[in-house]
Amino acid sequence: MSEIPDAQPFTPVSDVGEFGLIDKMKAALADAADARDLVAGIGDDAAVYRVGAAGSDGPSRVHVITTDALVEGVHFDRTYVPLRALGWKAIAVNVSDVAAMNARPRFATVALGLPNNLSVEGAEALYTGMAQACERYGLAVVGGDVTASARLTLSVTVVGEAEERAVVYRRGAQPGDLLCVTGDLGSAAAGLRVLLAGKDRMTAGDGAADDPPQPDLTGFAYAVERQLMPQARLDRIEAWAEAGVRPSSLIDVSDGLASEAHHLSQAGTVGAVIDAGLLPVHVQTALAAQRFDERAEAFVLYGGEDYELLFTIPEAEASKLSPDTYAVVGQVVEPKEGVALRLPDGNRVPLEAAGFRHV
Repeated sequence: MSEIPDAQPFTPVSDVGEFGLIDKMKAALADAADARDLVAGIGDDAAVYRVGAAGSDGPSRVHVITTDALVEGVHFDRTYVPLRALGWKAIAVNVSDVAAMNARPRFATVALGLPNNLSVEGAEALYTGMAQACERYGLAVVGGDVTASARLTLSVTVVGEAEERAVVYRRGAQPGDLLCVTGDLGSAAAGLRVLLAGKDRMTAGDGAADDPPQPDLTGFAYAVERQLMPQARLDRIEAWAEAGVRPSSLIDVSDGLASEAHHLSQAGTVGAVIDAGLLPVHVQTALAAQRFDERAEAFVLYGGEDYELLFTIPEAEASKLSPDTYAVVGQVVEPKEGVALRLPDGNRVPLEAAGFRHV
């Protein structure tokens, strides 16, 4: 009689976190996560593989490929997210990953999980938003899949292209480099906070049936738009190319500045100091923090979904860029200094790698 095998251990994903889980999945894949023409696999904003060798036609070319999923109840709530905006966002967040490799998007495929409560008209609005984003970023949707699903899900894959020598990775930062971002941070988190408050008002149940309460978005149009329809920063990629500048490391701010700074630190084996006094905060982010009795710095460091670009660059190279296209938020330091936040009084406090949680 054969023995009954021991029960499999059960480790909650929350015990290891999203990135710990990715590490374990990569280990499980082993050689299946590698290939002859692969330049960079799991561990950056996108994978990179060669599609053409250097020769008389010019330098070698690579494709960058990335996939992101948006799941109802995890990443969005149809109570306050218009379907056209959701379609835009599904494309834009993937384009942002391509931009974070210093590449340009070319093609996309879309897998749609369709619940019973999504109408044909709703699906059309969703794809109208995708079409608008594709026109904005210069790519085409060339295929995909549609299947029944318990909740609305969108999984988008985008393929981009670049010269191999132009690609920028998370690794590469050197002590002394400036730590920079392409725009303000925290506004998407502020916009989400405003939308959630609006949802609470709508579902509170007060008001006549023919005159239900409406969310109060007055004064927060910019922050709300940053949450609903983020902008991938291809414009900055193009500006760098025109200026002949290539950052030493690069990542998009999807999970919050603190988390992304840790990614650059770990990938490049360096430390990073972020100056609290240099954090680029939009006035609406500050007003939202005041309204909800929160700190604007928390939106910046831990809010996520801004999809700006965090990059490092030598100071001499940064001087080639227009000063209104980026903000210096700190500096790369020796690895022994870790990742820290420098307060206005000069004291440093360790900065945790916390941020937006996807799992």
